[in-house]
Amino acid sequence: MQKTTVITGTLLITLGVASYALTGARSATALIPAAFGGILLALGIIARREKMRRDAMHAAAAVGLIALAGSVSGFVAVFTLLGGGTVARPAAVITQSMMFLISVVFVGLAVNSFIEARRNREK
Repeated sequence: MQKTTVITGTLLITLGVASYALTGARSATALIPAAFGGILLALGIIARREKMRRDAMHAAAAVGLIALAGSVSGFVAVFTLLGGGTVARPAAVITQSMMFLISVVFVGLAVNSFIEARRNREK
């Protein structure tokens, strides 16, 4: 799960930096995915130490859950765009939707990892 956290962090950093650059660097809020990504990347690196792994992975799952919750509104709004409607900031909606999808996958993998770890301990 440590490698998955590093990859997810890197994806979110890339998403944030790309959205910031592609929108003309007009709004620092475009970097929000990069902030979450930086935290996940750091936690993934910390998790390389066996002693820190469990706590770092639980913290990473919490960060992923916060990222998911914070981006759900963009995911909902993307359906307005797909239906031909308009939204105030289309680039923000697309970025939030991508952050939501990345976060959903990450949180799902984290939960699965925790379940597997518990099963392995019980054996």
